[in-house]
Amino acid sequence: MISRRRLLAGSAALAAAPAISWAEEIDPMSASRQQQVRRNASSFSSQDWRNHFSELGKASIVCDTISRALHFWSGDGSVYKVYPTSVPMTDDLKRTGYTEVVRKKVGPDWTPTPSMMKRDPSLHYMPPGPDNPLGTHAMYLGWPAYLIHGTHDTRKIGRRSSSGCIGTYNELIAELFELTPIGAQVRVI
Repeated sequence: MISRRRLLAGSAALAAAPAISWAEEIDPMSASRQQQVRRNASSFSSQDWRNHFSELGKASIVCDTISRALHFWSGDGSVYKVYPTSVPMTDDLKRTGYTEVVRKKVGPDWTPTPSMMKRDPSLHYMPPGPDNPLGTHAMYLGWPAYLIHGTHDTRKIGRRSSSGCIGTYNELIAELFELTPIGAQVRVI
């Protein structure tokens, strides 16, 4: 006789298996990086841009804060990519809705916001470099102080760990940075 616990555990494993293999196909990464991402890979389900936008425009991005994945579509629809992300620590730090990429920067500098300084007074300005919380590349959104950026702290990916931004691995933000034009539409859900 099969216990309810075994049935649920087996069902969960079967449900996650196709999503894990699909996520690895979308973005082949090194074996060590796949192990880090695997904890969140079951959330990488395909999205249809038409569920979020009336047209692709220059390019389209959906940042899904529940599944902790960023979905990118090129303007002509020929490229669709999914990236693992970090998301805001709490719902009150999360902003949802529509915006766009208004600026891009390789080697961004970082200045903590007043609310960040209130939570952690030890924070201070950081020039570009290996300790910068924005990593190697940043894409600034139409909302002040909200960005899509890289991170050197890979432990944050797949977790609620940011002060409002969407972050991903430096290697992946470099790719996304090249694919994304200024004016790309963005939806954060």
